[in-house]
Amino acid sequence: MNYLLAGMIGLFGGVASGLFGVGGGIVMVPAMMFFMKMPIHQAVGTSLVVIIPTALMGSWKHYQNGNVVWSSAWSLIPMAVIGGYAGAWLANELPASTLKRAFGGFLILVGARLLFFK
Repeated sequence: MNYLLAGMIGLFGGVASGLFGVGGGIVMVPAMMFFMKMPIHQAVGTSLVVIIPTALMGSWKHYQNGNVVWSSAWSLIPMAVIGGYAGAWLANELPASTLKRAFGGFLILVGARLLFFK
């Protein structure tokens, strides 16, 4: 494994996470698949492990800057945890080709929404 390449993917994913609130799925998964030739299931699982400390650090800095709405966060957390479990189960049930297509479609929809709508 190329540790320098993995480190650069992690750095870019971390910056994207702190800057935009994304990183694991949108940055690291495609990068690990393309540059590290990692199968999508492993890229997803690896990005989820990496995003834990990344999210903690980014969350702490945003908290310090007054950018956390705690009432919303506490409302989102329980269902996000349940959804994370359900999504991981579903990802494991789907063939890699289906998961890749679903992920690609999701990225296109999110990108189009950000580019063309308010």
